[in-house]
Amino acid sequence: MTRARIAGTGFYVPDRIVTNDDLARMFDTSDEWIRQRTGIERRRYAPDDVGCAELAFRASLRAIENAGIEPSQIDCILLATLSPDYHFPGSACLLGHKLGLPGVPAIDVRAQCSGFIYSLAIGDHFVRGGQYRKVLIVGSEKHSMALEFSDRGRDVTVLFGDGAGAALLVPTEEDRGILSTHLHADGEFAQSLWLECPGSAHPRWITHEMLDQGRTYPRMKGKLVYKHAVEKLPQVIEEALAHNRMGLEEVDLFIFHQANLRIIESVGQQMGIPKEKIYNNIHEYANTTAASIPIALHEALEKGLLRPGQHVLLASFGSGFTWASALIRW
Repeated sequence: MTRARIAGTGFYVPDRIVTNDDLARMFDTSDEWIRQRTGIERRRYAPDDVGCAELAFRASLRAIENAGIEPSQIDCILLATLSPDYHFPGSACLLGHKLGLPGVPAIDVRAQCSGFIYSLAIGDHFVRGGQYRKVLIVGSEKHSMALEFSDRGRDVTVLFGDGAGAALLVPTEEDRGILSTHLHADGEFAQSLWLECPGSAHPRWITHEMLDQGRTYPRMKGKLVYKHAVEKLPQVIEEALAHNRMGLEEVDLFIFHQANLRIIESVGQQMGIPKEKIYNNIHEYANTTAASIPIALHEALEKGLLRPGQHVLLASFGSGFTWASALIRW
């Protein structure tokens, strides 16, 4: 049976480091307040002239090199992002141009925090079905340009950073690769974690009133998001295990979307996952949304935490609400 396997990973984060103390000089917060509530210590911000596609390009080059192929061999691009360079065209098309791939299909995936796993699922089916053989999967975000650096926006602003992570899928006949993916969504709670404006749901695309009211900045009902995250993440993890007839103890490494350390620790305790089996880097990069899982996966591989034959389980929860999991035999 043909499966898709990850042949190479890569990531890129900007050079500029923004600490909690740096944010405390902009609005009413503190290093202690942010660490206690989120586990975040610092994050990266991209330069003004570097957008989502450029971050994705730099991460992609590393993944392509690590996969041992040439960019010209890629036959499909899937780019997960909630912070595209422009409302249209999609950033995946811009990435394809940067890679020198005219004619290659390029698709933006808008599943927010679950965007990388959603993209992984789509790419997996493309490869299994034989339509494409080398699929580039990227999660890329530039949050810093859309955050509100004021007391009104602090609860959201402290959470996010910029970065990109990438993975290159290829077919394999070996007993390895993506075993299964599991995707879910529920739009009932869309307004609990969203960026309301601009958008086509309004009589005008953008108005001075929207700007004055702060409706062009992301907003979140933190307690509600936390409640659903610690409920849905265990469910989607159990779903992946049941589908593959595996026990929790057979998973060697867990990589969660890096949204909030308290959520990750709560799920780990709830399910009885040993701390040493969970890889976290939220303290270093904050929440990079669609980029957080591939960044963490690449780092875990570089640190030797995942070896051939071992199992890694990816799980995410975020805006939409969306939640997802993927089980991979490395």
